Amino acid sequence: MKGFIEGEHRSQTTLFPERLDEYIAEDNAVRVIDVFVDKLDLQELGFTGAEPSVTGRPGYHPATMLKIYVYGYLNRMQSTRRLERETHRDVELIWLTGRLMPDFKTIAGFRCDNKNAIRRVCTEFVGVCRELELFSATLIVIDGSEFKVVNSRDKNFTRNSVKRRLRKTQANIDRYLAKLDAVDREEPEIREVTATELKQKIASME
Repeated sequence: MKGFIEGEHRSQTTLFPERLDEYIAEDNAVRVIDVFVDKLDLQELGFTGAEPSVTGRPGYHPATMLKIYVYGYLNRMQSTRRLERETHRDVELIWLTGRLMPDFKTIAGFRCDNKNAIRRVCTEFVGVCRELELFSATLIVIDGSEFKVVNSRDKNFTRNSVKRRLRKTQANIDRYLAKLDAVDREEPEIREVTATELKQKIASME
């Protein structure tokens, strides 16, 4: 297409970055999720599977699963099938999980087994991000809090106002988790199209 900016030819050999870390900029906010979860004591928080089983097949580490949920919480992904798809194509999630791609049933099972612990972590994460002034626009949308734009007595928090804000944050997290449950129940089982079938459909379309 002469006269237009052209992309690279798809069959052309390219040299991608050798390290996965090079795909994520140093100032990418997803790095905050990574550090935050890695610093948590998951066993103390009550996450199941924090200690590997002596027998049986190895499972996913709770930290990996939790990173997927915190990322989904921030990006309002209200479906475990959607979370599964994003682990295959979202570069930030691929970086966050180290290219691990658990299926939606595993993701949903983790939520069912650790609902209270996930709730505590999300509440703590919102608090940390507010304190560090990270993700302000995103967090306001998620937890529904209203902030004064001028210095006023409302910014001088009392114990009761902190409790009210904490209850509001927890209520919104509960609604988010309930929405995940509802979406998973309502979402129809969709059979994935195989590569062969996809090629046949493209040929038919052409």
